[in-house]
Amino acid sequence: MYAPPVIPARSPAAHAALQLVSALQRRMVDAQEGIARAIGEPDQFTEVSWVRDDGRHGGGSRRSIADTRVFDRASVNVSQVHYDDEPEKRLSSATALSTIIHPRHPHAPSVHVHVSWTEMRDGTGYWRIMADLNPAIRETEPALAGKTRFLTALRTAAPHVFEEAARQGDAYFFIPALDRHRGVAHFYLEQYATADLQADMALARGVAEAAIDTHAAIVGDALRDAGPADAAARQGQLAYHTLYLFQVLTLDRGTTSGLLVHDQNDVGILGSLPSHVDRNLLASWRGRVPAPVDQLVDRLLEALPAGEVVEVDDASKRALAVAVRAFYQANPRALELQARGDVIPPTVANHR
Repeated sequence: MYAPPVIPARSPAAHAALQLVSALQRRMVDAQEGIARAIGEPDQFTEVSWVRDDGRHGGGSRRSIADTRVFDRASVNVSQVHYDDEPEKRLSSATALSTIIHPRHPHAPSVHVHVSWTEMRDGTGYWRIMADLNPAIRETEPALAGKTRFLTALRTAAPHVFEEAARQGDAYFFIPALDRHRGVAHFYLEQYATADLQADMALARGVAEAAIDTHAAIVGDALRDAGPADAAARQGQLAYHTLYLFQVLTLDRGTTSGLLVHDQNDVGILGSLPSHVDRNLLASWRGRVPAPVDQLVDRLLEALPAGEVVEVDDASKRALAVAVRAFYQANPRALELQARGDVIPPTVANHR
């Protein structure tokens, strides 16, 4: 099928950012395909491209895989949206890598990595850098060792900002309704910029590469050493995947911002969602969230298929995206209840 060409942003900084996130996308895919090859699986990611306004305002590439012996769901997204032809907008461009890997085995942890460069019309800009390790089963000796290994790698990659980034990550990924964090190891810098653009880019690269490589090593060890998963582990993973969907769709500002600014990549934006969730468990959390977020939970339940254990397929993602978008359009003040660290990130819509 013909796809219109994507027009990239003209800014040299945005061009460099796009080169960086594209290289990180290749690194993540290579690392994950290497995990599969190591256990004799020929898993390969497939690529889907999308365009914004017929390519006039950019677009992106999503490399993904699902439902294999190694992967539950995995999505590695690169995007660049810009407004070079609309100089009245405050936002010049937004360039991002956003990736989530959900392995199939319950004892192999998920990982989320996000690196983005936002540039304003006046030439100023900043980075958003996130990396977090998300095991479904947390209290085993290998899981605790993996946490230490992941945090050590991030500290080595960013020693001068690690303590602040870890503190901010712990704040951002806390789920008040459930009194727990989404993951076990969190790194988060929001609106990060110094006077040295090259050093800032090197920091973004270093953190992402450390997260990508260390997670791949942890998963490789888990698949080699863990043995077959029992029913209790599978049930624990299902509960965790339900929590992951709950956090992403009710608290995550980046996801909400992407859904509110346009509807041309809903499946890609929700590529972080795992394959199945426990609908009854999700419903049980409705009474724990503040108003009007309980209405959002109702909309999410309506968007999911009927049943107890339900699949989150592409049709479900589109329905969930519509539900989230409609809720926040009707309840914009509910955005104040979403996750935050010390700095509340502005949405792309705010910048426009």
